[in-house]
Amino acid sequence: MQDLMERLQEVAGTECVLGEEPMCRHTTFRIGGPADVFVAPDTVEKVAQVIRVCREAGVPFYIVGNGSNLLVSDDGYRGVIVQIYKNLSAIQTDGETITAEAGAMLSVIAKRAQAVSLTGFEFASGIPGTIGGAVVMNAGAYGGELRDVLQEATVLTKEGEIRTVSAEELKLGYRYSVIPEREWIVLAAKLRLKSGDPEMIRKRMEELKVQRVTKQPLDLPSAGSTFKRPEGYFAGKLIMDAGLRGFCVGGAQISQKHCGFVVNTGNATAKDVQNLIREVQTKVKEQFGVQLEPEVKML
Repeated sequence: MQDLMERLQEVAGTECVLGEEPMCRHTTFRIGGPADVFVAPDTVEKVAQVIRVCREAGVPFYIVGNGSNLLVSDDGYRGVIVQIYKNLSAIQTDGETITAEAGAMLSVIAKRAQAVSLTGFEFASGIPGTIGGAVVMNAGAYGGELRDVLQEATVLTKEGEIRTVSAEELKLGYRYSVIPEREWIVLAAKLRLKSGDPEMIRKRMEELKVQRVTKQPLDLPSAGSTFKRPEGYFAGKLIMDAGLRGFCVGGAQISQKHCGFVVNTGNATAKDVQNLIREVQTKVKEQFGVQLEPEVKML
């Protein structure tokens, strides 16, 4: 692993490579043991070089943004974490389009859109993730989804080619795209928005902010909505109706404020969260015959 670190330092820069880096520092859950190697490349070219080095060495790697939809094992990750976040977060506007590097936060893009009087991205203003992660899972909230505004994405293919692909080619569905199965890595996204009234855009973003603050447990670490929405139901209501509001396993808890969220009350382990998720799945299945599927990625 030391040889690999040295090679990664050569291609990404010493300051961008860390060894035995605790992943609790890089997830919104504030949970996760150390990654063998943690790399935060600061150019698209360096991302490609880092991935090539990992593939040539036969070492597993995993791409993260700001870790907002991720639960990392207490044992950490045996391999290389490649973070595409603050070091790759440039945003450019051109008429009614916005192009953002994969590490740009959705909230920052929404503010930029409002500043240049573009509407259509308000729904994403409070999603605590990056545009890269949003493309991978077709992120959405409050009646909007990324597929509503995505024009194209720039990806790094498994073969090391940098390609621009249309939104149609990504086959975006509910929390789905073809990106994981094709082993693509999102490098940038282009959004097609519409001209609007900046004051109306600001008001809509403020309305959504009030809803989030009122209904979501933003005061405690979490990974956002824990479960996907089952067809014909709402996960949070099923969990509440099963009598699980406030239910705890260790330091992990079903939020008292919104039953669709699992929160870290201060000392939760990944094992606590996993066991809590299993308990919830079992009880909801027994009472309502519905199988809840986690939305949170588990590493």
